[in-house]
Amino acid sequence: MAHEAFVQLSCPECSKNWESTPSELPAHDENFSCPECHATRRMALFTRTDRDLENLKRLQ
Repeated sequence: MAHEAFVQLSCPECSKNWESTPSELPAHDENFSCPECHATRRMALFTRTDRDLENLKRLQ
């Protein structure tokens, strides 16, 4: 049984931090809205670190 990796996320507007699996997220270049404050940005801007962005791209 494979375990899916988690990507660490952080909202650039309200600073909410959370994690999600890449399969639950849009592609890094698509729009995404923060579940807390509903700010909309490119998905890549919500990844907390460069490594999280790399993982998002690699695992989708």
